[in-house]
Amino acid sequence: MQAGEGEITLLLGKWRDGEPSAFEQLMPLVYPHLRQVAAAYIRRERNPDLLQGTALVHELYLRLLKQKKADWADRRHFYAFAAKIMRMILIDHARESQAQIRGGDRERIPLSDDLAWVNIDGPEILDLNRALDDLAAIDSEKVQLVELRYFLGCTAEETASLMGVSKATVDRDLKFIKSWLFRRIHPGMPGDPVGA
Repeated sequence: MQAGEGEITLLLGKWRDGEPSAFEQLMPLVYPHLRQVAAAYIRRERNPDLLQGTALVHELYLRLLKQKKADWADRRHFYAFAAKIMRMILIDHARESQAQIRGGDRERIPLSDDLAWVNIDGPEILDLNRALDDLAAIDSEKVQLVELRYFLGCTAEETASLMGVSKATVDRDLKFIKSWLFRRIHPGMPGDPVGA
């Protein structure tokens, strides 16, 4: 993500201003990171044949392409929006998977090691989505941290850079957010979600 940061911002401005070729020039710069994130999610899938990494990135590409008037101030806004779309694609996939298979003996696949209590292919991902919507009503920037860190796969340093805060702030906020989300999704359940 670091290579071409200025170029990404420049192309986002051109795309926002309606230059059609800007999107086509932008995608090769962001595609490798988006593909890497998608591949990591697919490796966690119980049945990777249901959702391929390339298909996930292409779905993201198509949804981005449908943006008639992109209003990107900078690469932070773009990556935050891409993270939100990636989250929605995974939520849609989880809903479809839940509709097809109710119950049964299913292997748990965590969204990330930090959120091991959220099964990417189970009802927890839908609960997480609802909890993030509730959190957005309180503090939308905290939701952006989660989306960038866990749905887009940014490192803590990349997240800090994109959010314009220190890594220490990201670490502190994510510790609080993980605890808040755990209590929201699993009310009354004992345990330390930060260490889980």
